[in-house]
Amino acid sequence: MPALASHRKPRPRVRSTVPAVGLTSAALASVTLLSSQSAMAAPAPKPSIEEVQKKVDDLYRQAGNATQKYNQAKEATDQQKSKVDALLDDVAKRTEKVNDARRTLGNYAAAQYRNGGLAPTATFFLADDPQSFFDQTHLMDRMAERQQQAVANFRTQQAKVSKQRAEAVESLETLTESQASLRTSKQDVQTKLTEARTLLSKLTAEEKARLAELERKKEAEAKRKAAELAKKQAAAKKEAEQKAKEAGGSSGTETGSGSGTGSDSSASTKAEKVLAFARAQIGKPYVWGATGPASYDCSGLTQAAWKAAGVDIPRTTWDQVNVGTRVATADLQPGDLVFFYDDISHVGIYKGDGMMIHAPKPGANVREESIYYMPIYGSVRPA
Repeated sequence: MPALASHRKPRPRVRSTVPAVGLTSAALASVTLLSSQSAMAAPAPKPSIEEVQKKVDDLYRQAGNATQKYNQAKEATDQQKSKVDALLDDVAKRTEKVNDARRTLGNYAAAQYRNGGLAPTATFFLADDPQSFFDQTHLMDRMAERQQQAVANFRTQQAKVSKQRAEAVESLETLTESQASLRTSKQDVQTKLTEARTLLSKLTAEEKARLAELERKKEAEAKRKAAELAKKQAAAKKEAEQKAKEAGGSSGTETGSGSGTGSDSSASTKAEKVLAFARAQIGKPYVWGATGPASYDCSGLTQAAWKAAGVDIPRTTWDQVNVGTRVATADLQPGDLVFFYDDISHVGIYKGDGMMIHAPKPGANVREESIYYMPIYGSVRPA
């Protein structure tokens, strides 16, 4: 009996460990749940005013880049449509000629059938005049050969044009798909812009004031650099005029005003027309893909302004930057085009004194601004 009693003593100890394990598991689960809930409840860190400004600026740049891609695709699509229309007209004309040839051959076949399908020997013996038979047979052979050659030629042309038409249609479909894709990407960027504007709208009055102060400092710094450029350009112009006077002194006083009368005066006249047009657009809204007259995007404005001066330039910033002559920033003259960002996604018209006229971005109007407000890529003089 004592042995049995000693054998039963460990059992309560085993039972006592079970609730301990259950309690520990429950405690761990509670801690994990609380930690996960606290992690889920923790708000995302709010971006600083500087980060908000940088994000919005970058989104506007992306929008500009997407706009140029859309403009490029649209221009290519329009050109391809013209080619396809011309090909379709040519195919229709050639098809009609082939049909005429086929009808002519049909007449020959009908005539042969009406002759009863007699062999040439029988026709010869039954003819009233053997010589006229030979003459008619020779003429018919020549006409048949010519008609067959014409039909073969038309069929060859038709095959070639049909192939071109198929290629053109396929190319047009590809361009249309690309254009649709670019529109989608543009909408994505606009969604990001909306998100950024929403973020701006949620700023407190104090944060908005700080952001406005950052913008004022950015504009002030850009204007300061523009003023420095204006001083340098004025000094360089004065020096050049002085040198011109000294060099032309021996020729009389008229050489000072008469040097470079041809191309210089023509370029100056064009620049005046460009700026006159650009100034007349100030206040009109920026709209991506727009070329006027009610609204513009950046390259649409520059293209329209130079067109008003009688000079045709391409549609996109990427093509406009390759037009005319490259110009250093220090040598800029009114009417020159100034391009911005490494991706060349923006352009403005230089008006002098370090300032430009441009269509800035979505939500803004055509306005005057310092060329140093954005990072400069380079400049060109279209004509």
